This record gives sequence, C-alpha cells and structure tokens, in this order.
Amino acid sequence: MLQKISTYFGPSTLVTAAFIGPGTLTVCTLAGVSSGYTLLWAMVFSVAATIILQEMTARLGLITQSGFGEAIRKEVQQPIAKWSAILLVMGAIVIGNAAYEGGNISGAVLGFEELIFDLGITVNHVHVSITPLFISLIAFIVIYLGVFKLIERFLITLVVIMSAVFVTTAIVVQPDIGEIFRGMFVPSIPAGELLLVVAIVGTTVVPYNLFLHASIVRKKYSSPNQLSDLRKENATAILLGGFISMCIIITSATTLLGEPGISNAADMAQQLKPLLGNWSSYFLGTGLFAAGISSAITAPLAAGYAAKGMLGWEGDMKSTKFRIVSIGILLLGTLSSMFGISPIVVIQFAQVANGILLPVVAIFLIYLMNKSSLLGEFKNSLLQNVLGGVVILVTVILGIRSLNAVFQFL
Repeated sequence: MLQKISTYFGPSTLVTAAFIGPGTLTVCTLAGVSSGYTLLWAMVFSVAATIILQEMTARLGLITQSGFGEAIRKEVQQPIAKWSAILLVMGAIVIGNAAYEGGNISGAVLGFEELIFDLGITVNHVHVSITPLFISLIAFIVIYLGVFKLIERFLITLVVIMSAVFVTTAIVVQPDIGEIFRGMFVPSIPAGELLLVVAIVGTTVVPYNLFLHASIVRKKYSSPNQLSDLRKENATAILLGGFISMCIIITSATTLLGEPGISNAADMAQQLKPLLGNWSSYFLGTGLFAAGISSAITAPLAAGYAAKGMLGWEGDMKSTKFRIVSIGILLLGTLSSMFGISPIVVIQFAQVANGILLPVVAIFLIYLMNKSSLLGEFKNSLLQNVLGGVVILVTVILGIRSLNAVFQFL
C-alpha cells in the first residue's frame, strides 16, 4: 500500500511546494478580490502548462541522468550559439530568480511582521525596516551550511497545513459552483487585469523549477522503464498544487470580492475568517513566513544548479562557485525587498517577471526535447511539440501585451 502511494509522490512534490509560496497566495488572493472567479481559467491554463513543461524536463533528467543546464551546454555545439544560449538562459534565470527571491523574502516579512513585529531602526527620523535582513540571514545560514533538507521538511509541512485550510475554507464559504465552472472554462481578461494574468502564469509555471526538476529527478528514477511512474507523479503533484491555488482564488472571490486596499497579511487573512475566526491572521502569518522562507532557500539553490550545469562546474552545493551564485541571488532578492515598496507590489512584480521570462527557457527546453542524439526514442512526439508550442505562443503573447501595457505602447 505504501509503495503504491509513494508512486504519486517524489521530486515533483518539491516542484509543487516551490510554487505554493507567497507569490501564489498573494497573486491568487488579488485575482479573487479584483475579478471574482473570472481568472480561474488562467490557473487552469497554468496548471496544464506546468504539467507539460515539467514532464519534459523530468523526462530529460531521467533519460540523460543529467540536468537541464548540462544538456544545453553539451548539445549546443557551435561556440557562438553555445555562449549566446548560456548568456540568454543564465540572464533569464538570474533576473527571474532575483525578482522571485525578492517576492519570497517580502512574503516571509509579511508573515513575520503579522506574527511578531517589525524589526526596524530609525535613521534621521526615517524608519528603516531590517526584517528583510533578518529573513535573509536565516536563508543564508541554511544555504551556507547545507542543512536545508530538515528545515524545509518542517516548513513544507506548515505550507501543506495552510493549503488544507484554504481547501476547507473554499468548501465552507459555499461558492457559486456555476460561476466557478464559467471562470475555469470561459477565458476573459477584465480591463486592467492583464498583468495579473501574467502573474498567475508566472507564479505557477516557475522557470527555475524546470532546472530544479531535471536535477533532482535522478534521486528517485534511474531507468526509462520508470517513465510511466514519473508521469503519474508529475501530474498528481501539479494538479494538487493547482487545486490549492484555485481554492485560494475561490475563497478570496467569495469573501473579499471588491474589497479595496489588500496591502498586508491581515487583509489577506480576512478570507479565512469563516473557518478560523480571529485566529486567521496568526495562521496566515505563519503560513506566509513558512512559505517565504522555504522558497527563499529553494530559489538560490535552483540558480546554483542551473549555473553549475550550464558552465560545467565540478563539485556539489557546498563548492565555492555554487555558493557564490546562490548567495548572490539571495543578496539581490534582499535588496529588491528593501526599497520601501509594498511587499504585495514586490511579490506581484516577481510573478510578472517570471511570466515574461518563461518563454525564453521553454524554447530551449523544447529544442533539446527534439534531439534524437540526446533522447533517442524518448524525444518529443508531435503532440508534445504542439502542446509545448501552444504554451510558448500563449505566454509570448501575454508577455508582449503586458510589456506594451506597462510602457503604454498600446
């Protein structure tokens, strides 16, 4: 029985835990508050896209027993093309991860300040919060010492509990089932909500997860005969994560639709009051802190794995080069969370950045997945290429339109 259950849980579960972070909680809450059930279709698309792309990168890791970055370095032979690919993908990973890390730290700050208080100092009568530095110090110690596994298990457990509460609340508030199905399967983008759609995609289809998944899949799978089990596990974990994300949209849409000024954890916690009452703020603060710290540890490690594979570095996660990349991402994220900008804004921007950068990474993935010299009979089928192409096309269109909206070119 346990062996049968374990078939559905493994490396893909870490992918789900990585995208159920402060970004998902914040963006899904904002989607429900501003648009009700209308943007549920964007989450349905994002879940389908995640299953498609994560299956490819997991298959790549299983068949080649190497990471995504390593495959790019080895398979792109022409020197100029190789270094252009390395610089382009590394640029996307650095920019995306730095933005994402800023959102992770900001989410942990939101949770910490809701639970305890703002750690700050006053300089020339100006209050400066140092809570982001405190959060970053915790992540730094875990990354530097390499003791993240035990701590992450504890934090992920808290995130799982938070997710269960959202699912329960989504049932308790008795949402309109008809409107939910309409929102899931009738795509529409209300005026002014395009960036929110891109953010939903960016918080679910996380580019760095494509590198992380290919690197960790080898810990459980070593034979092509296990591909069927890998696909079951991949679909199960991501569907579960998507279901949780939709429950967050549903609870906020049912309880907070039209509420102005969602700016802190207490505002977001209002959606849990039907189930938790006055304990909702403390509970959400704990969940945000756990999700933020957990993701703040995972994102720098994923960047380190990507750089290690693409640049051909030797050694493990305790090597000097690996640590420089990981801690560099942590520092960039810390700086981006300390500019006095609302944490909610930082988190939302991070998800938009990831949504815009996603097509760059996905194009390289599909290129590799069509190489017979790399994957043999396990290369992409026509259907897989079509599905992957649709994902890229939609994300490119959304990215271009969102950039146009930001720079007011339309």
